[in-house]
Amino acid sequence: MKVGLFVPCYIDILYPKVGIATYSLLKKLGVDVSYPTGQTCCGQPMANSGYQHLTCDTDRNFIQQFKDYDAIVAPSGSCVLHIKEHLKGEGKENEDTAIRIRENIYELTEFLTDILKVENLEVSFPHKVGFHQSCHGQRGLKLSGMSELTAPYFSKPEQLLNQVKGIELIELDKQDECCGFGGTFCVAEEAVSSKMGKDRVEDHIKHGAEYIAACDMSCLMHLEGILKREKSTVKVMHIAEILNN
Repeated sequence: MKVGLFVPCYIDILYPKVGIATYSLLKKLGVDVSYPTGQTCCGQPMANSGYQHLTCDTDRNFIQQFKDYDAIVAPSGSCVLHIKEHLKGEGKENEDTAIRIRENIYELTEFLTDILKVENLEVSFPHKVGFHQSCHGQRGLKLSGMSELTAPYFSKPEQLLNQVKGIELIELDKQDECCGFGGTFCVAEEAVSSKMGKDRVEDHIKHGAEYIAACDMSCLMHLEGILKREKSTVKVMHIAEILNN
């Protein structure tokens, strides 16, 4: 399987270590992975702001960059969900390619559990960790169960974290509550967004977390800003960094 690594633009610019950790982890697991250097933003910020019709160029570039891969993997549930639901091609040939890409793009933990079926990670992270379930990953990609459903609970990210030696996953009062980031929502509704973020941070601190982990660095970026303003010692870490530790 030839895999293309898709690193979202905000990770590339602000948190490059997450992209490096994802690449390194996939290589350790024997994946034939490469990084197309011409990739750019997936177009999600424009779509979130009501300008989906202006994402033609980003769609065209994404198709061009990833058309030759059997699978695409990204350390971001929100960007993967955007591609799955919105990537489009111009003309039949490009649209057929877009459909194939939409069907073969995976969030990192989804790829590790569903495709590679990873069951034994030889890594250690002896810390108390609170795991934040991001909305796009949980409710869009179905990476974990939802508390509002009367169904057995599951979590693909936690399935992987439980393989990490020494880690202690803490229990939260509200394990799947939104952090308030919401992409451009945090700009349009900054007061509501900040209060939601503070509530999530308080839940983690209350239960003794040393680190807050998640599959979406965008959520962690939002929570990290609150933690720094409150001068908290709690740190944020993308799940890829823990699994590649």
